[in-house]
Amino acid sequence: MDSQPLESDTPAVEGEDFVHIHEPTVESLSDSMVRIDDPTNATVSQSRDATASEDPRVLPEELSRNVVVLTCESAAEGGVCDVYLVGTAHVSQESCREVEAIINFLKPQVVFLELCSSRVSVLTPQNLKVPTMGEMIAMMKKKHNIFGVLYSWFLAKVASKLEVFPGSEFRVAYEEAMKYGGKVILGDRPVQITIWRTWRKMPLWHKTKLLYSLLFQAIFLPSPDDLNKMLKEMDDIDMLTLVIQEMSKEFPTLMETLVHERDQYMSSSLLKVARENSSVVAVVGKGHLQGIKKHWKQPIVMKDLVTIPSPQPVISAVKVISSIGVAVAGVAIISGIYLSSKK
Repeated sequence: MDSQPLESDTPAVEGEDFVHIHEPTVESLSDSMVRIDDPTNATVSQSRDATASEDPRVLPEELSRNVVVLTCESAAEGGVCDVYLVGTAHVSQESCREVEAIINFLKPQVVFLELCSSRVSVLTPQNLKVPTMGEMIAMMKKKHNIFGVLYSWFLAKVASKLEVFPGSEFRVAYEEAMKYGGKVILGDRPVQITIWRTWRKMPLWHKTKLLYSLLFQAIFLPSPDDLNKMLKEMDDIDMLTLVIQEMSKEFPTLMETLVHERDQYMSSSLLKVARENSSVVAVVGKGHLQGIKKHWKQPIVMKDLVTIPSPQPVISAVKVISSIGVAVAGVAIISGIYLSSKK
């Protein structure tokens, strides 16, 4: 695979109206982890830094049911960092309440979110809108990935029908951290890399089926009432991971690029943050909890996770026609032999 450079994203809490998925051009790991807290809170944050290691806190049982606690050595005062990995259901009021209560109780130095700078619009959901056909065509003309364009359109369509905005727990976590001056880090792999690795690893037939599936499902979404009723019945489940698991039965590479690779990436980036602080709360989907724990402090080659695979060779029309011709001829020969044996 040839490594392709990646384009750096400029974070802004205001975000875009919707996420643009384009082919990356230049970005390093250090640039992909973005701090987005208010710099005016620096004094408060420093005060919290100085006292956090002296006051370790244990979560009450009612707040710990979706939490995995990890530790590592740290350069911060005290020499150890406690990491509280909070698993959420992404589309759940209960998850929002848990995240708010946990951060309010612990007041960690750092709140780590399963977001990248291109998805910062989640923190301001009122700005999210469904891309128009004209905007989607314009993005494709600019060589944006067609899968990324349809995928962002599909997610925006779903979000427009929901009572609870997908990823609201991230906004709650951000707002809670701002109240006491905590640092906020976006530590997920840039979505452009994830989309392009997913696209490039899929065979042509799977690409065609996936695009059709996204288009069909977006057009024939359940009504808002039915959709919200379904989600409330499954309130304690990470719906996004569940959907990916189901789709992976037809498209095996989806779990690898959308879940397993990001488990490794976030485990590594979270460890980097933890080694510089004494307390971190990381808010991620429940489907990532065990993967991040599994890879915690394990050697991970980050370069392998941010490299865009080279495009697969395009099959020429001549080869396709030749293959069809050979297949037809083979069927004709076999049929002829079979019919002759019947005489």
